[in-house]
Amino acid sequence: MTSTLSPPVTAEVVADAVENLSARLRKKLDAAIEGCPEGAGADGAVVFRFGEDAVVTLRPGPSGAVTEAGQAVCGCLLAPRCLHRAAVLGAAPLAEPPAEPPAGPLAGEGPGERDASGPEAGTPPEDDAPARTTGAAGAAAPPGSVPDATAPAAAAGAAAGSVSDAGDADRDAGAPPTPAQVRAGAALWAVSAEALAAGVVAGGAVVQAELLRAAHTARLAGLPRAEAAALRVVRGLRAARERRAGQRLADLAAAFSELLRTAALLASGTGGPGLTGGGRRAYTAGGGLRVHGLCREPVLTATGYGGVVTHLLGADGARYTLSDVRPGGLARARGAGAASVALGGAALDHAGLARAGLRISGATVSADGRLGAGRGVRAVPAPGAAWDEEPLAALFARPAAEAVRELLARDAEPGLLGCDVQVVGAAGEHLLVRELRADAPLLRLRPAHPHPELAHTANLRRLAGHPGLAVRVLGRPDPDRAATLSPLAVGPVPGAQYTLRLPPEWRDRADLGYDRLQGSHFPDAGAPAGPVAEGEPGPDAVADSPLWRVRRLLETGVAGGRRAVAETGRVPEPLAAYGPLRRAGFGAAADLAGALVAEAGRRPRDAFGRLTEASSEGYAWAWLAASAHLEAAHRSLVAASWA
Repeated sequence: MTSTLSPPVTAEVVADAVENLSARLRKKLDAAIEGCPEGAGADGAVVFRFGEDAVVTLRPGPSGAVTEAGQAVCGCLLAPRCLHRAAVLGAAPLAEPPAEPPAGPLAGEGPGERDASGPEAGTPPEDDAPARTTGAAGAAAPPGSVPDATAPAAAAGAAAGSVSDAGDADRDAGAPPTPAQVRAGAALWAVSAEALAAGVVAGGAVVQAELLRAAHTARLAGLPRAEAAALRVVRGLRAARERRAGQRLADLAAAFSELLRTAALLASGTGGPGLTGGGRRAYTAGGGLRVHGLCREPVLTATGYGGVVTHLLGADGARYTLSDVRPGGLARARGAGAASVALGGAALDHAGLARAGLRISGATVSADGRLGAGRGVRAVPAPGAAWDEEPLAALFARPAAEAVRELLARDAEPGLLGCDVQVVGAAGEHLLVRELRADAPLLRLRPAHPHPELAHTANLRRLAGHPGLAVRVLGRPDPDRAATLSPLAVGPVPGAQYTLRLPPEWRDRADLGYDRLQGSHFPDAGAPAGPVAEGEPGPDAVADSPLWRVRRLLETGVAGGRRAVAETGRVPEPLAAYGPLRRAGFGAAADLAGALVAEAGRRPRDAFGRLTEASSEGYAWAWLAASAHLEAAHRSLVAASWA
């Protein structure tokens, strides 16, 4: 089990310790990690006592992590190739990989210049799963309070979710991987396939060490995205084996899918900068910018980070974000909404910026649309634009179904969309609305963050008490649920009689995470309400689809490995389980699931007719094909639910 007092250890140190063990000791490693004693602090070190002559001492470096083999020593006769040392290192939490310096400073940038919204400013690392505030209740996930995937993942690291539309093609295009990166990708694919075939039940310390070695090789080859994907899988395997609270098998399956897809593309020699990733967020010169505030969004992560993200829109329609995320948890998430903007000396706070604008000279912009705050950046406040004025009005001009199809087609977290809706009523903690267009389906507005100290849930309850109310909504579509939107801000519908009446200083918008709607913000009790579009939500095509059978099969493979998937085919009529898929029109999903089961149970024979173990790579390809098809089919169902 993971030690609570042990300092974090880098991947290569753990991998070296396991590789130095003899075959006999490797068989005992998982049991030794389970029985690893608790450490005790002593003179800046952590000491683990296995016995009188077996004492392991960890002395972390200046970074607080064990980064060299010499910082972990044992007093037994077999050291450093002993089981005690390997068990302590295997039980320690994994350290974040060191941040790589940028390729070079921007023009006019000083050697010590840093961006205020990057890791140096306290933004949690991108692999620190918990980031944004739009995830599922309780769990942190992109976009939302994320667990381990992405801050990026998410939210933090991930605290940006709006990606600038301008320059997407330039960012996606790039030179193919180098020969060293292709070799690292091939090695990562091989060990990932072995780990998938082993599953959680057999994915012990030895399997994890092989993944860590491949992750370290990927980092040396300049593949930080592949390294982060491998580390997420190792953390997921550890959490699943230890049965930690909050660990979901679906998260580990998604981590395996990302790792296998990344490794396969690298091994094939295809891809570009988006595939290799960046060790540190790179900022490029954006010149002069004129941006308008859209809204602000609180960020609260599971690892104690809190802050705010202000969403901005450029004059050309490009989307930007300015984040301020630091340690501090809920208190900081609530207070950061009124904190000063750290950008070029601009005399604005985030509350003002969300309703005003900025003129920026010498702007620096990251690939995901984040604005940097280097010493060469200058910003002055400028008048903002109302939601019914260009360029902001363009966000609400298209039908929501059309915008959702475009957002879900991207291989990234969905950005923001706007629509005009009419309140229908409450459905539990959700708000039912219908878009103000003909034949529009019922939509669910789901709190962007369920924490009771944030205003999202209370504001939706207020809105639910006024059926027929016309509301303009800006939010983020939920890629996992049918016709569901996580609203970040609301405002009155231009020209509507029965709509919100917000104070002039709010500039016709209310940030649902910070501003609290009051009775005076709604029409008078005697005001005539518009005709309420009645109706109950129809069948949920996403929840009611038989695709859950494929998902359960994939998760069975993650939990029990190849043998567990093969067992599902050892029934009298194995193909009968996929009949509902075919009857519902998911013939390809049924074929891929059947191919996965067949590959899992395949046992080839050698030249003498003896049974041998099948290669894990064929099984990994079959699993990845079924996973990719499931994700595509799921997104298609979600997009169709908006039509």
